[in-house]
Amino acid sequence: MVTSPRADQSLRVAIFVSGGGTNLQTLIDAAKMGDLGSAKLIKVIASRPGIKAIERAQLAELPVEIIRKNDFADQNAYDQALIHSLKACDIDLIVLAGFLTRLGSRFIAAYKDRIINIHPSLLPEFGGSGFYGLKPHEAVLQAGREVTGATVHLVDETYDTGRILLQKKVKVMPEDTPETLQKRVMREAEQELLPEAVRQIAAGKLLPEITRV
Repeated sequence: MVTSPRADQSLRVAIFVSGGGTNLQTLIDAAKMGDLGSAKLIKVIASRPGIKAIERAQLAELPVEIIRKNDFADQNAYDQALIHSLKACDIDLIVLAGFLTRLGSRFIAAYKDRIINIHPSLLPEFGGSGFYGLKPHEAVLQAGREVTGATVHLVDETYDTGRILLQKKVKVMPEDTPETLQKRVMREAEQELLPEAVRQIAAGKLLPEITRV
């Protein structure tokens, strides 16, 4: 349970990014439209400098902190730096939006059942270590699947094995390439699922254990 002396009942959200920030932009746009319910985007944490996601956050006037794993002696030190950053902002929920740096057991334990990720396939298929970017879509096409999609799931210590929260299917077209399939899955599934997941969590529907008092 998340407890806090805050007067408001908002769900305070941090977004972790490593690249272009397309899904971050989806959340920013949803927040502007009032489509995230009581959720508030509080902070963006980037795994490296010089990425488009940082520009997107700055344009939206969201605070950005760059925390690079290579700047720390080991995984535990990196995890502790992340925890310190989030606790300073009273964060309730972490959204991994194209975040490619591994999180350690200390961090995952500190935010157990409060970290979600979006993955571009219908898990448990085409997930796990190495399945990012175009890889899931290449695998879908190589396997001859007629349907793919996206999954929002909780994050645990193994890649893409946490409890599935939401999924949406997308039809695979005969003429699809990994690139066209990636774009359509993002447009038709990822960009719908991620705001919906945050909205439902804020409403206490997907993760009722997350509460603010």
